[in-house]
Order: sequence, then C-alpha cells, then structure tokens
Amino acid sequence: MPQVIEIDRLTKRYGRRLAVDDVSFTIAEHEVLGLLGPNGSGKSTVLRVLTGYLRPSGGSVRIAGLDVSKQSLAARRLVGYVPEDVPLYTTMEVDEFLLFMGNIKGLRRKALRESVDRAIERLSLQSVRNLAIAKLSRGFRQRVAIAQALLGEPALLVLDEPTNGLDPRQIIDIREMIRDLARTHTVLVTSHILGEIEKVANRVAILLDGKLLALESLDHRGDRRVRVRVQAATAEQVRAAVVSVPGTNLLRVEPVPSKPAEESPDPQFAVTLDLDEPGRTRELVVALVGAGAGVLELGPAASDLETRFLQLTGRTAAAPTP
Repeated sequence: MPQVIEIDRLTKRYGRRLAVDDVSFTIAEHEVLGLLGPNGSGKSTVLRVLTGYLRPSGGSVRIAGLDVSKQSLAARRLVGYVPEDVPLYTTMEVDEFLLFMGNIKGLRRKALRESVDRAIERLSLQSVRNLAIAKLSRGFRQRVAIAQALLGEPALLVLDEPTNGLDPRQIIDIREMIRDLARTHTVLVTSHILGEIEKVANRVAILLDGKLLALESLDHRGDRRVRVRVQAATAEQVRAAVVSVPGTNLLRVEPVPSKPAEESPDPQFAVTLDLDEPGRTRELVVALVGAGAGVLELGPAASDLETRFLQLTGRTAAAPTP
C-alpha cells in the first residue's frame, strides 16, 4: 500500500531544547494512525512540522512524496488540518465560511461550490448551512471545522484532539465520522482519550520526551474485554472454568495480593478475557462459581493500549493520563 506520510529521522530544536529527537515512521494510504504522548512529548511539534507551520531542524518529512520543507506549498495543499482550538469566524454562516475557506485554498467557481456541497453533505451540515456559526453547538462547530479541512479533497487529514470538550453522543458521532473519512483519506489523529484512539486507529505511535517509544498495531477488541478478580485454589482451576464458557477468549490469569480485609486461604487471581457477547458475563460467573471459585470483582478491563501507554511512559495505572 502506498505511503502517504514518510517521516525520516525528524529532529526539531527550540534553542537548546530538543523537542523531537530522531523520530521516524510512515502512514499508509487510508490508514488511521493515533499519535499519543503526555503533554510536552513532542506531538504538537510533529503536527506543526507536518502541516508546514514549522521547519524541521533535521531529517525529512514527505507527504505523497513531496518534501514539506522544499516543496512546502504543494505539500500543504495535500493536508486538511483541524487544530485543537479551531479558529472559526463565528459571525459567518456555515456556507459562507466554507466558501471563504475554499477560496483561500485556491478553489474557484464550480469546483469551489461542488467541494463545499460535498463537505456539507458528508458532515451532515445541511440543516445548519445557513446558520451563523455562533449559534451552533460545539458538536456542530467541530463538524464545520472538519468540513473546511475536507475542501479540495486532501490526501491527509490531521485531527488534533477532535473530541475535546464534546459530550458522549458527539464523541461517538466523531468516532464514526473518522472511520468513514478513512475510506477516502489517510488520517492522523491525536487524543488524550486512549479508548477513543483504540476504537478508530489502525496503529498508534507513542512519544515521550521527543522520542518515539513504540509504533504498534491495534486489534479493536477493547469493547468486549472484561476483567474478573477471583479467589480460587489454583490458576488452572480458574482457566478451566473460563474456557468452558462458549465465545470466551482467555487472555491472561495473573496472581494478585489479597486486600487486608479479605482473609481466605485461597489466593486471588486477575483474569482478563474477551467475550463475543456482553450477555456471556452471567455464564462466566456461573462457570467460575460452579468450579468453586469466588468472584470478587467483575468489570470492563483497561484497554491494552492504556496498559501499554502506562508501561512505556513510566506511569502507574493509578496515575491520570494528561
């Protein structure tokens, strides 16, 4: 599959401070890549170099083969960018604003009108196209921001914290929208909500202190993953009970220390598994109890991405993700 983005040994310095240190990765056509890292990890700098706002101190960045430093204007025409704090002209109507932004991007007459109409239809903005942006909800404003990024059909969409400040329903809408956009665009997305990245991205790149710690694939099974804390004589007793439930994929069984208030001769185990249907949890509990195990806790498991992120960035599971 063709590579839309090729970042090779990218380095960026601000005076003496090294913000991005020898970072390399590629993004394929129609791929969604999540760029993750704590505040100050270098995410924003990578985005600003990629979108032409900053020049790299070293290395190279190419978009569809165009060097963002040497062929800046041509490369920028291939990028649709939605920053975290989207600058919208709130006194303009939606249609007026999109026509204005399309003009800035060099679209004219029929091509401009067609591009705006496509963006409005794709982002479901028909009902608000003649309203002032100031009157729109935050969710609709975010749709307008993404619509302007789509004008001119760029090869790459860069979405910086696209769900920031949205309510749960709006977050789900943006998630579905990103999946749809990936059918025709390559998408680079950042978010502090790791669960959202896990639901939409094919791979993640994790940064810390300007360095690329990991570039990994995702399996999108987090919605079905549960964690059970049980008391049982042996780990094998637990395994046998879990695998007896149809549609269950046992991932791991790990010993855990008992809590001070819990006095029992039997050890405790943390069980992480996938269930093909949410209703299987009842069958799981019945199987464990029938095998002589005591079920102490049952709930959604932390995503593998969250666990991996905490491991790589040196944080504990109890620490907040910034």
